[in-house]
Amino acid sequence: MSKPTILWYRQDLRLHDHPALRAAAEKGEVLPVFVLDHDAAGDWAPGGASRWWLHHSLAALQRSIEARGGRLLLRSGDSGSVLAELCEKTGAHEVLCSRRYEPWAAAQETAVHGQLADAGIELRRYGGALLHEPGSVLTQGGDPFKVFTPFWRACRREAIAEPRRLPELSWCTDASSEALEDWQLCPTEPNWAEGWEALWTPGEDGAQERLVDFLEQSVIAYADQRDLPATDATSRLSPHLHHGEISPRQVWVLCEQHKAVHPDAHDAVEKFQSELGWREFSYHLLHFFPQIPEAPFKENFADFPWKNDKDALRRWQRGRTGYPIVDAGMRELWQTGYMHNRVRMIVASFLCKHLLTHWREGEAWFWDTLLDADLASNGCSWQWVAGSGADAAPYFRIFNPITQGEKFDKEGHYVRRWVPEIAALPDKYLHCPWETPADILEHTGITLDETYPEPIVEHKAARQAALDAYETVKLSKAAAA
Repeated sequence: MSKPTILWYRQDLRLHDHPALRAAAEKGEVLPVFVLDHDAAGDWAPGGASRWWLHHSLAALQRSIEARGGRLLLRSGDSGSVLAELCEKTGAHEVLCSRRYEPWAAAQETAVHGQLADAGIELRRYGGALLHEPGSVLTQGGDPFKVFTPFWRACRREAIAEPRRLPELSWCTDASSEALEDWQLCPTEPNWAEGWEALWTPGEDGAQERLVDFLEQSVIAYADQRDLPATDATSRLSPHLHHGEISPRQVWVLCEQHKAVHPDAHDAVEKFQSELGWREFSYHLLHFFPQIPEAPFKENFADFPWKNDKDALRRWQRGRTGYPIVDAGMRELWQTGYMHNRVRMIVASFLCKHLLTHWREGEAWFWDTLLDADLASNGCSWQWVAGSGADAAPYFRIFNPITQGEKFDKEGHYVRRWVPEIAALPDKYLHCPWETPADILEHTGITLDETYPEPIVEHKAARQAALDAYETVKLSKAAAA
């Protein structure tokens, strides 16, 4: 009897365009296993929202493998120990996996490699999570890029091969599995994710359907409407990409095909593809600068005078800041596990620059509540907004939450959906309720600080306080020079 090859599933929960799976299939029988090993990730174990998605994504993968005559093994514990035990019981002498790029995951791969090598078992890693592996796109001097535009220009010069067809699969099923329900990844009391199954379809099929729908129905307007949170103009592929239910190469190739068939959508699709580029850029940065999730990329920000007002943080988390566009975003996040990208920038800027709360507080909240919580994108994006990251927004760019709301939610559909207690206000006052004349407030039945809170800070004063705080960073940088 031939010995199986173990496919160690990680953040690659799909069958198609899966280099490690293809390599395993070419060797013979495949034994697919997912190991729940939260201890390896430490502080970066999946948050509550990601755990919900993981449960449903694993269930979808189980169904897909079972439909092809196989079975996905579920095990919990130390990854190296679990894999070594499976190899001993099944006679497997190779474990194949997809590469991950988080610092803890790289350390895990090194540890598992050593544990398996001690037993005479080989661990082989494959790409598939990115368009280009870190280290393959560098400056002419051989250094990592720190600015997006030249990085993406260099990426675009590199060819991207089309995904190959899924090969015939032969499965090994001679091993026991734990029950997914026993892992208790989904919330119960209270079930804060109630209703999410009507909003999302985790799994490879859901990812493919979402991409096709986006290209056929929404992408034509993407460049013009992507910043409008009340409009369904974005792909919402980020949770699928994060959990590896679809590869960026699959997304890229379908986009290229769509441009060829629909030349009128060319510019819009290119704009969308550049967002894949930002995801790519974040992972390359994380690979070369693994401190990004925890320490400022620009070292002179280490002594930034954060206030870290816990009460202000709680009001921000609960969508009770008194600024409707900010509160709408935070409530959308809590109720759906998602937030529109433009609004993410607004709420992040508000936390860091209006409330002078450390970006790591926001990063931690997003990590627990976002379905697409991604260590690379999350850390790089928060540092970008705070001004401490690579290719970051300039320190003096402080979003005005009033004008941002008026510009990107002009008719108030987004705010009225998520902040219904002020829905009766006229458009003129929707994004600044405190300016509403008393007779209109009385007519609408709104009492500020009862129906809806007064602003937690005054915008002009908060902006000036932020600029003053950033002056200390400029002085620190000058002194260091």
